[in-house]
Amino acid sequence: MIRYTLHCARDHAFESWFQSAAAFDSLKAAGHVACPVCGGTEVEKTLMAPAVQNGREKLKPPRSDLETALAEMRRQVEENSEYVGLNFAAEARRMHEGEAPERAIYGEARPEEARKLLEDGVPVAPLPFLPARKTN
Repeated sequence: MIRYTLHCARDHAFESWFQSAAAFDSLKAAGHVACPVCGGTEVEKTLMAPAVQNGREKLKPPRSDLETALAEMRRQVEENSEYVGLNFAAEARRMHEGEAPERAIYGEARPEEARKLLEDGVPVAPLPFLPARKTN
């Protein structure tokens, strides 16, 4: 897998992962690489340097209104919910069935676990960010 920093014709910057450089070229040629902000398909790679962080570096500030909104959403979720990790599916089901107290939780579930929860009427939704333990 390779991560590219990209920008569209309107100069929106974003990142995306691709299986290979050839996969990026093929998807771009077919018009399948689009800007997540404006939807434009005129997308180009930007100059990149390896992203190596040591534990002492602070996270970069958000570059757009969308990143600011996502950062605020993450902060709200983390401050007002209990992280239940890989036990998310089991805990959500226990709450739905009245076997555990209802509360705001977040965590991780495999796609098939999340699908089964939805099929069974358990109210869950994916979050647009990774848990802190999975980020550098």
